[in-house]
Amino acid sequence: MKQVPLLPHFIPFGAPKFSRHTETEVIRTLRSGWIGTGPKVLEFERLFAHYVHAPFAVALSSCTAGLHLSLVVSGVGRGDEVITSPLTFAATANAILTSGATVKFADVDLATYTLSPRAAQRAITKKTRAIIPVHFAGLPADMKSFEALARRYRLHLIEDAAHALGARSHGAMIGATGNLTSFSFYPNKNITSCDGGMLTFADRRFERTLKTLRHQGLDVDAWKRFHRKSLQTSLALMHGYKYTMNDLQAIIGIEQLKHAEAWQKTRERYAAYYDSIFTAIPGVFFQYRPLDKDENRHALYLYTLRLERKFFGHARDQVVQTLLRKNIGAGVHYIPLHLHPAFRHQKYRRGDFPIAEKIGDEIFTIPLTPHLSFSVIRAIARVTKAVLLSFLRRRTTP
Repeated sequence: MKQVPLLPHFIPFGAPKFSRHTETEVIRTLRSGWIGTGPKVLEFERLFAHYVHAPFAVALSSCTAGLHLSLVVSGVGRGDEVITSPLTFAATANAILTSGATVKFADVDLATYTLSPRAAQRAITKKTRAIIPVHFAGLPADMKSFEALARRYRLHLIEDAAHALGARSHGAMIGATGNLTSFSFYPNKNITSCDGGMLTFADRRFERTLKTLRHQGLDVDAWKRFHRKSLQTSLALMHGYKYTMNDLQAIIGIEQLKHAEAWQKTRERYAAYYDSIFTAIPGVFFQYRPLDKDENRHALYLYTLRLERKFFGHARDQVVQTLLRKNIGAGVHYIPLHLHPAFRHQKYRRGDFPIAEKIGDEIFTIPLTPHLSFSVIRAIARVTKAVLLSFLRRRTTP
């Protein structure tokens, strides 16, 4: 494919950017004498809750930890089933397995790539205790339908919002509705704290329990023990975990959060440009994206393209490999989990979830980070278009 240009430097799928001010704040925190879970974590929790309009927020070591603790405080455990999407990162299912429950997959919607409410309803059994819809690529799942299902069948509803910081559904920010909702701050997410997560919720009773669970089940955390002039002993009130965020992570998250809205607007501008380039290519399909951003907003964590096999055959992997050779950090999000070796024991097989499998066979992503210049975005679009047209011609040439 000599006719397709090579970008001069590799453009990763997602790379964080830190300001000089962030570096200064990190150094100030390092020199403060306290870098564990402390005042910066408390501040980050407060600011994050304010941003997503959530009543409460608890900072954690990861989104996975948030999903796991959501199941724990909901009383989900051994013998229970939890319904979720197979088109997700392994963390969603791993959190369910860690709780002791069984993963029950249900198929997704072809337009949204999110868990289908109808498929989820068909998967409900007497053992079902919870549903975890996954907000895919930044697009919220159909939460109104899932809330109705949860009420009808008396199920716990937990939101996997790893992709959805800044997304809106029916006028509300994801995280604002009161459901247990877990966010990710992994390095390639819309904002990062280097790693970490945040769990939002509305039930005040969860707050103390979650903060106890995240710190080994102890009733007094290290900050309280070491910053009071009276004896502070700690007792293990329950079986807990090491799911804490530290102040170094928190100060990075605080500084990143300040830019969330500006970066969202840049993502929207770049995605619109990509759309204008790829829309005219036959056989290239897009995930549904709402137009009324005030009411329903895609967070645009991922920019996805789907190559319909009628036009491209089985060329998706070759397209991605070609883009990688051209220095574009293309990727596949995701191979459906029921096809992974870890879930063979559940007797799933290809054909069980045909829509998730179709998307998983045809989807790929290209970089959409707002930290790239528009000239780089144009170059990515130009090279990607040339690669796609090359494979399309191979398919259509007699």
